[in-house]
Amino acid sequence: MKKVLMKVFKSGAAALLVVAGSSNARAQQVYRIDPAQSEVHFTLGDVLHVVHGTFRVQQGNVIFNPASGTMDGTVAVDARSGESGNKIRDRRMSDEELKAPSFSMVTFAPKRFRGVIPASGDSKIEVEGVFTILGSAHEIKVPMQVHFEANHWKATGSFAVPYVDWGLKDPSTFVLRVEKAVAIDLVLVGDLAS
Repeated sequence: MKKVLMKVFKSGAAALLVVAGSSNARAQQVYRIDPAQSEVHFTLGDVLHVVHGTFRVQQGNVIFNPASGTMDGTVAVDARSGESGNKIRDRRMSDEELKAPSFSMVTFAPKRFRGVIPASGDSKIEVEGVFTILGSAHEIKVPMQVHFEANHWKATGSFAVPYVDWGLKDPSTFVLRVEKAVAIDLVLVGDLAS
């Protein structure tokens, strides 16, 4: 009788572990970023006008656990891909300000989020993570709107990068004064990894 009870106990415990493991696997979800549909827009003002431009998302994925609020993954942006409508300015931005020959990627690594993410529909969350530029890591918080539908998702968010404080070259001249922070608008689109 004791052997039978031990067998039942062991098989029951094993079943519980399997169920717990599968629920954890479902709780953690991996979403791929589609670079073709994702964009990074930037806005930088000076005394004469406002410069608008884009950078290309190179690759990325986001792993999150709605139950614990933890996140992982990386969004990688090609530092050489900046386009503002002026090739001379873009080359200077790439080579001199971003030092793209040495630091080809700008990345954001999410670590945690606050808010509720439903299985489908819209939600507002705040994402905390590490923004790395010129090889230096900076902790930031990004308010984001997220939309989930079936296996697809879209996230948008805005934040400011105080690039001069973070060690980038100030493009201001004696005549032309440029703002010391650049506004970033992030649009990420992707699907659930199988």
